[in-house]
Amino acid sequence: MSRIGRRPIEVPSGVVVALSPGRVHVNGPLGELSQAVPARMQIEKTESEIVVTRPTERGGDRALHGLTRTLIANMVEGVTKGFEKHLEIQGVGYRAQLRGTDLELAVGYSHAVVVKPRDGISFDVPSPTAIVVKGIDKQMVGQTAAEIRKVRPPEPYKGKGIRYRDEQVRRKVGKRA
Repeated sequence: MSRIGRRPIEVPSGVVVALSPGRVHVNGPLGELSQAVPARMQIEKTESEIVVTRPTERGGDRALHGLTRTLIANMVEGVTKGFEKHLEIQGVGYRAQLRGTDLELAVGYSHAVVVKPRDGISFDVPSPTAIVVKGIDKQMVGQTAAEIRKVRPPEPYKGKGIRYRDEQVRRKVGKRA
């Protein structure tokens, strides 16, 4: 068994991790997550940390080792702190607002686009041009934010559209007269 690449995952108090063959369950203050993991990886749990070890040094096992460790670390972080993705809307007349739990986007179409949250996802609109997607599952938060961005991706000529907060949009030069 290899000790190379062995970085333990710290488990804060109040988080319960249950291991079963091929599955990891994490329960914490914000909720509960469950994830299938490769059965080849050995997962050992102590009181305050989890250690994932790989059976061999082959490339496939090394990749699965990193994936498994990251999935479990993201689950622990999700049930303790949660995840957020911030989106910005740019364009004259473009705005977002909450209608109950649904997100309503006015982004230049003849109708408003309504985005319904998935289970475990919530939206926050601190200003009409800012959207925050929150949840405990990192994959689901990222997927939901990507679907919102897909409604009106930023265009390269004027920069109008929905973008991630730190995203840099490459601008093109328009027509020359």
